[in-house]
Amino acid sequence: MNFWNNLARTILTHRVATLIFIAVITGLLGSQFKNVQFSYTEANLLPEDNPVNIEYNQFLDIFGEEGNIVVLAVKDTTLFKDVSKFNNWLKLADDISNFKEEIEGVISFSNIQELKKNVDEQRFELQPLFNKKQFLQQEIDSIKNHIFSDLPFYDNLLFNKKTGTVQTIIYIDKEVVNTKKRSDFIKNTFNPLINKFNKDNNLQVRVSGMPYVRSMNAASVKSEMGMFVLLGLGVTGLIFFLFFRSFRATAITLTVVIVGVLWSFGFIGLFDYRISILTALIPPLIIVIGVPNAIFLIHKYQQEVHKHGNKAKSLQRVITKVGNATLMTNVTTSAGFATFIFTKSQILKEFGVVASVSILGIFVLSICLIPILYSFMPLPKAKHLKHLEKKWADNIINGMTKIVRHKKPYVYLVTFILAIVALIGADRIKVSGSLIEDMSKKTQFYKDIVFFEKEFGGILPLEILIDTKKEKGVMKLSTLKRIDRMEEEILKIPELSKPVSINNLVKYSKQAFYNGNADFYTLPTSQEQNFILSYAQNSGGNTNALDNMVDKTGRYARITTFMKDIGTERMEQIQNRLQMIIDDHFPKERYTVTMTGKALVFVKGTNYLINNLTISLGLAILLISLFIGSLFKDYKMVLISLVPNLFPLLLTAGLMGYLGIPLKPSTILVFSIAFGISVDDTIHFLAKYRQELLSSKGKIRTSVYKALRETGISMFYTSIVLFFGFLVFIISSFGGTKALGGLVSITLLFAMISNLIILPSLLITFERNMAKKSKKNHK
Repeated sequence: MNFWNNLARTILTHRVATLIFIAVITGLLGSQFKNVQFSYTEANLLPEDNPVNIEYNQFLDIFGEEGNIVVLAVKDTTLFKDVSKFNNWLKLADDISNFKEEIEGVISFSNIQELKKNVDEQRFELQPLFNKKQFLQQEIDSIKNHIFSDLPFYDNLLFNKKTGTVQTIIYIDKEVVNTKKRSDFIKNTFNPLINKFNKDNNLQVRVSGMPYVRSMNAASVKSEMGMFVLLGLGVTGLIFFLFFRSFRATAITLTVVIVGVLWSFGFIGLFDYRISILTALIPPLIIVIGVPNAIFLIHKYQQEVHKHGNKAKSLQRVITKVGNATLMTNVTTSAGFATFIFTKSQILKEFGVVASVSILGIFVLSICLIPILYSFMPLPKAKHLKHLEKKWADNIINGMTKIVRHKKPYVYLVTFILAIVALIGADRIKVSGSLIEDMSKKTQFYKDIVFFEKEFGGILPLEILIDTKKEKGVMKLSTLKRIDRMEEEILKIPELSKPVSINNLVKYSKQAFYNGNADFYTLPTSQEQNFILSYAQNSGGNTNALDNMVDKTGRYARITTFMKDIGTERMEQIQNRLQMIIDDHFPKERYTVTMTGKALVFVKGTNYLINNLTISLGLAILLISLFIGSLFKDYKMVLISLVPNLFPLLLTAGLMGYLGIPLKPSTILVFSIAFGISVDDTIHFLAKYRQELLSSKGKIRTSVYKALRETGISMFYTSIVLFFGFLVFIISSFGGTKALGGLVSITLLFAMISNLIILPSLLITFERNMAKKSKKNHK
């Protein structure tokens, strides 16, 4: 207690110096805002030394960045019937290709090439299909018929033969694809160009591809992040005011949390982290953690003023009486998030570091600013203290007390029944991981993703890397036939697109050898292979479309397919099926074949994240148990305190199972966030209970009822503020944000009821053993 008395005296005596110190820290952290940037790559949830990451990096070392494709598509019958529209479509591709700094290349109808046989030089030559940029209607009809009927090489690459949809493929420069320059180009140059084309030609160009999706999604996340910070401040501030009926108290609270949010952004910049799907949650998280701090501190201050009317004494007691409990709640919450630091996932480490430091920062701000700001102000007026005597609040606490006093058997019975029901529901939870699952369904870029899934099979790249273990091993006919059988099996999987590999070029070479007859678009026979494969090797470097399907040594080949947005369970089924096909067709002594690609890495990362978050939650429970154990020196108290906090998590898990809400990066955080916050009420209650237990010399019932009456209202206030603070997230257009907000809100509501009813009931039930323990401690 001496520590808190000294701290209170220091803060209140040196209040101006303390304010200056906080202002300096805020200024220094504010200077780091310039380093705060959004991540321009997909979140890699796996550690660098994970085998999946190692295989993916090996693929990148051989073939380079695979997620640099942006695709344009038009599905409109007027495109080939309107001369100006068709010619402008060709011009659009040429205009895009002129941005040499950002664009590596473009494959479109404007530069489509046809493979021709040069008999004299015994090689194939790529010749432009068009020798001009403007065409008449008759020419357009002829071009369309020729491309769709005679060039199967470009089917599913530049057109969908069944639906008539045409496509343009844009390769973003690999040096800028994961940088801010790519995002700025798409936002400031690319999108305006597409919008102008749509308007001028009365067409709807569909746009997709991972670089484009990342840019548009980041813009949506950025706008919603700012919106929810403001909404969080507005909603929590309004509810706070409705409870306390004081503009002064509300202003002080909002000041504290706003500075806390600024500090959190400053920490992100200071550590040179990027705003990811996880770190974007921290600023609104600080709001909902800071407001409960303010509620307990301000409520205690008003209680003291109501008792004796001495401002100095009231402020002193705010720090000495509530400071320890507030510190404990913030330290336990911070420790819960700090457990992420011990994982091997970089994105989890960054989230854990910033969250834990920011939570400790909001404690410092709360314990310093609230008493100091009140010290400069006059005592609260009588009308500001009326909420302390509200009958509805007393009725709530009295109702809780009656239940605890007289209905404990029913409390345990209902708890047991709900736990069984929740366990059944929790058993139904499935795991889901997808790069685009949580993206806003209302945006045009998401609708375009669905369009490309239907027309071309998806946008999420899945790669199969084939190591023949020999230079030029890819071009052996036996290898090509194995690749062909692999592709035939891929075509049978409806969630995967038509694959692309070196076989496309080899088949095209045979077709060219037979003077462009599409019936010969097949692999060469053993009799044909000597001359046709040599022609194909001579032509491979000039195809543009497939010059990156085999490495320079001819040892490695890739099969590229694109996957629809499917869940983790289906992805694992597809992976297992493909692995069986690989094992059947590629003998391990001759080939090493691996599956990789961004889609697979993300799915594996989701499973890894869920496992690590489960471990982190376990560590958080252990740490918090140690804190509570050190406070009471009794392991039974640890068990008693954990039950009302684990029970709400179980109820939420059951609810997720019954509602079909899967475990994924966004929803798994619900349990860590909710547990870290809900245990705060437990600590506040137990801290007050411990004070009453000491003053009453071990009288359990009396101590429980007094603790319930004094802290119950604050617990109720904080829970309602937190409930609505998180509930605002359900208006998000992002599925993950919406699920996170709704589930955390419900969990905290469960936790409030649990801490106000189950916790006191358990304390009283075990009163005999605890009374004996208490008497021993007082001897």
